[in-house]
Amino acid sequence: MLDLPTGTVTFLFTDIEGSTRLLDELGARYPDVLAEHNSVIRSAVVEHSGLEVDTAGDSFFVVFERAPDAVAAALAAQDALDGTGLRVRMGIHSGEPIVMDGGYVGMDVHRAARVMAAGHGGQVLLTQPTGDLLDDAFELRDLGEHRLKDLPAPLRLFQLGNREFPPLRSLDQARLPIDLSPLVGRKRELGDLVRLLARDRARAVTITGPGGVGKTRLATAAAQELVESYDDGVTFVDLAPIRDPEVVLPTIADALGIEGDLIAQLGARQHLLVLDNVEQVVDASPDIARLLVAGPGVAVLATSREPMRIAGEHEFRLSPLAEAPAVELFRQRAEAARYDFEADYRELAAICDRLDNLPLAIELAAARMKVLSPEVLLARLERRLSVLSAANRGVPARQQTLRATIQWSYGLLTSEERRLFDRLAVFRGGWTVDAAEAVCDADLDTLTSLVDKNLVREDGARFRMLGTVREYARERLELTGERAEMRRRHAEFFVRLAETASPHLRGPGREWLDRVEAEHDNFRAVLAWALEDGDLDLCVRLAESLLAFWHLRAHEEEGRRWLQRALRATTERDSARTRAAGLHVLGSLLFWQGEFGHAAEVLEDSLELFRALGDRRRVAEVANSLGNATWALGDAKRTRSLREEAVRLSWELRDPRGVARTLHYIGEESRDEGHHVEARRAFEESLDVMRELGDKSFVMASLHGLGDLELDAKDYAAAAERYRESLALASELDTPRFVVYSLAGLASTAAVSGDLARAGRLWATVEVMEQRSGLRMLSFERERYERALDRHASDPAFAAAIADGRELTQADALREALSPD
Repeated sequence: MLDLPTGTVTFLFTDIEGSTRLLDELGARYPDVLAEHNSVIRSAVVEHSGLEVDTAGDSFFVVFERAPDAVAAALAAQDALDGTGLRVRMGIHSGEPIVMDGGYVGMDVHRAARVMAAGHGGQVLLTQPTGDLLDDAFELRDLGEHRLKDLPAPLRLFQLGNREFPPLRSLDQARLPIDLSPLVGRKRELGDLVRLLARDRARAVTITGPGGVGKTRLATAAAQELVESYDDGVTFVDLAPIRDPEVVLPTIADALGIEGDLIAQLGARQHLLVLDNVEQVVDASPDIARLLVAGPGVAVLATSREPMRIAGEHEFRLSPLAEAPAVELFRQRAEAARYDFEADYRELAAICDRLDNLPLAIELAAARMKVLSPEVLLARLERRLSVLSAANRGVPARQQTLRATIQWSYGLLTSEERRLFDRLAVFRGGWTVDAAEAVCDADLDTLTSLVDKNLVREDGARFRMLGTVREYARERLELTGERAEMRRRHAEFFVRLAETASPHLRGPGREWLDRVEAEHDNFRAVLAWALEDGDLDLCVRLAESLLAFWHLRAHEEEGRRWLQRALRATTERDSARTRAAGLHVLGSLLFWQGEFGHAAEVLEDSLELFRALGDRRRVAEVANSLGNATWALGDAKRTRSLREEAVRLSWELRDPRGVARTLHYIGEESRDEGHHVEARRAFEESLDVMRELGDKSFVMASLHGLGDLELDAKDYAAAAERYRESLALASELDTPRFVVYSLAGLASTAAVSGDLARAGRLWATVEVMEQRSGLRMLSFERERYERALDRHASDPAFAAAIADGRELTQADALREALSPD
């Protein structure tokens, strides 16, 4: 172990500039050259009483007890290396480091290494603490204060001797913006970007993303990391004030201190250019490409809302922050605005979600914590753009309000792009190409251009706007006078889509269910607009088409609210057919929510209206729906009458689906009355027809009904098999209500079979799913499963299994349930 000097010591760091390039040039000769270099450095160190602390590759870390000895050693080494072709940079710093485990630790070591990294080959730099320990025998040139990578405060640096060198590789020479706050939530992106430029030596990288996402902040952080990776350093060029593409190259030349023809003078420079805000001068991209060809050692890191589209360009798309870093950013900025700021994580997550997790929006909103509570801010964010402004003189005017940031991008659009951008505000929750073409007369090239400019985001086969961007587009749409026409076209498109989807929602696959789910926000918009405009017929038409979706995907409560609003708004001018259809939808939803009495009243009114209209198909449908409610109320006689009417009309109308549906309901009622033979016959006949028709919702319902029959007959293995068949379909279609029923059946069979662990875990999953989704099994059906489980309620093993089940993910619970073991 080395006997290291303590107290005030002086460190000398050295390394060969451009050693990687030198290795490529020298090839097999490089080891001999490196050995000569090492011999020169070690001789100078020994001659001036230094101690070699560490070496790595071509770098030396040396300590001296006296500062003059360190400087003399550096001079001697540089003199000996002169003429060898090796360019070695050296940094010297004096301080009182900590000795630990046979080495030095502390900021003084770090300072010395950073000073060396800021220099150029043949240059010796030293800090003021070292200079203060020297006499007049050494010629020092004052280079002023410099901010260096990873150091919290600037250092005053001196150069040994009067040789001319390029500007130091410091953050000041790079003219990088000073970031007073830490970069939050971009560790992975920063690492990827630095590797792309430093290790992979990418020549052109463009950070793209929507306004306010933090492109400049990330580019600045990456440039700080890369200052030492380019022999001639890094230069930051702000292109925001420029509108003329012809001025871009002269602006870059001015930033580099080059007079005359920039491209002709690049030569062998090893330089990183950070070009900020390229989007408004993107037509200068060919000039930037020529610059890269002329300077093979030059790289460009650009920020833009669209790529430059030049050869070799890497587009680095920057997305909004994830939830946790977004909340942390809000918290940090809020605490800076108000020292005693406190808030709940979930509350801040909701605020950040409303802000699309955009860093600029978060920072602007956090500044409001001086005068607003988080609860009030969240309420006010219904109108984001009016809230998100701040008089921060440290940022450009376009970033002092989110509206100005978005307006900056909008101002760069062509007239065709603006027209489509405005019109796309009519969509909620995104759209498909087909929808954009039908509603907005979208041209695919124009839509693609908006994606490239990061005003529209591509998400698989769908497109969407960030909420903040859409709010601005909505304001623009109001100003164009096209809002009413766009709403009309939007409504017509989505009502047609819902009516097309409706026959397919119950099977044979989940494609249409998923498509309707994806457009749920657009359907909500149509319902809201129809109610606002008093178009009850349109509202009810859409609700009828969405009824199966609301049921299968457990949105009954939402559907109920829409129908109640619609029916309260009906007047004598609305047709009897509209009112009858609306009552049928509402009654069905009320039944599924367990409000049997209310459902029966509403459905009786619907049935009476459809009978008066002579609509036999609707009479059969409503008779079945009403029969469900009257059965739940215990009115068996009325139920039988309704079933007979439904079957008769379905046969007359040659509607096999209507017959099969009624048979399924008859099977349920026969099962509950204990008539198992009749129930089995009804279920199996319904099952055969529905399988042939591809109606998987009734297939899984009848399979489940057969499972109930086997459970009553105490054939638990057969019951479990039927429930698993039903569950497999329910999982395939992603229908929460049927998943819950199937899991309940399997929990019951496990309980009566003595497998309390499995029973408890599955029943816990049922309860968790009900709590999360808001759905609940119908009371008279839930009782069937509770009877099998209640007898074990006091068993500790069952209670423990319930606790375990609450920790299961739904996916794990389904895997266990579908396994026969």
